[in-house]
Amino acid sequence: MPSSLSVANLGKAPHRLMFFIGALNLLLAMAWWAFWLATARWPLLSMPQPELYAGRLHAFLMQYQVLPSFFFGFLLTVFPRWMGEANLDRRKAWPVGAGLLGGQLLTLTGALGWHEGVVLGAIATLAGWIAGLLPLGHLAYRDAGRTWHLAGCFIALCLGAAGLGLWLAFLLLDDPALGDAAIKLGTFGLLLPVYFTVAHRMIPFFAASALPGYEPWRPRWILATGWALMALHIALPPAWRLLSDLPLFLLTTLMLLRWFPYRGMPPLLAVLFVGLAWLPFAFALYTAQGIALALWGQVILGKAPAHALFVGFFGSILVAMVTRVTQGHSGRPLILPPIGIYTFLAVQAVCIVRITAELADDWLAWQAYAAFGWLLAFLPWVVWVARIYVLPRADGKPG
Repeated sequence: MPSSLSVANLGKAPHRLMFFIGALNLLLAMAWWAFWLATARWPLLSMPQPELYAGRLHAFLMQYQVLPSFFFGFLLTVFPRWMGEANLDRRKAWPVGAGLLGGQLLTLTGALGWHEGVVLGAIATLAGWIAGLLPLGHLAYRDAGRTWHLAGCFIALCLGAAGLGLWLAFLLLDDPALGDAAIKLGTFGLLLPVYFTVAHRMIPFFAASALPGYEPWRPRWILATGWALMALHIALPPAWRLLSDLPLFLLTTLMLLRWFPYRGMPPLLAVLFVGLAWLPFAFALYTAQGIALALWGQVILGKAPAHALFVGFFGSILVAMVTRVTQGHSGRPLILPPIGIYTFLAVQAVCIVRITAELADDWLAWQAYAAFGWLLAFLPWVVWVARIYVLPRADGKPG
């Protein structure tokens, strides 16, 4: 083992620590879910069962502990850069990482039967979350709304804190409506606004950097309209969400068509656009679901729209963005390495399997296949990125 391989290297930049924790959380959360699905489908296997509804717990893990680990790593790095200021003290990431990793580990003990672990996990996660909001909030206050992307991401993180509060209230009061509200807020108040806002800023920028002559198109009205429609989706009852989901389909389709270069792209850029294409597709499914609900009062696609959004859009963009940041911020060339190609293609297959599972007769088995496929897709990539984070930069520069 080379002497330069050291856990101390995780502390050299916020994204190193938080992406490392996010990668670990990614595997642990899905490993529990995959084995839970397997034991639910094939009774020959057994494992401890959570007191909570397992599907709701799975959603909480992914929404509030897995993906936010990557969010905080990215935003603690880019907020000062978006303002043209010096980097934040890298030590700011440690309490955030401790809260999100410790919170997930405690939550998983609850998933395995110790209910108090779920409560303590939510408290630890909220504590880490607040530790991340404080330095970001200080920057947002000083920016005073001049940088819309910064303001949008910060507001979404604040809504995430509110969602954690709802989840904790659900655990303490045993009111499923509060748990469902936390999950809905996590999707359309936290995850989608952050992804949407970062995509608006970064995808045209990356395209312009890679393709000479490309003209970035980033009008502010796209941000304002998207945020308003997401808020409307949260506020509307299911029977009326067609009023938000159809416009979101049209808006995201417009974004894809206007941003798409229509010429040769390097693979590192192409995966961003493939990932982005899942967003209008997901809202096409949400719209179809809404039409069926309005006309016949039936939910015809189950959770297929949500998983097109989560696995297709969130998962694909996660691989594309984290791979790019990992390559660039470790002093490596901005190319898509073979392990990134494998994981990205595998995530596309997993998404198709998971969507199809909603329409299959043996739907639980197909959900289990998709969950284990997720593990097979991400395991080599997690090992790859984790190794980079515990090594110094390849070009010898700090960070």
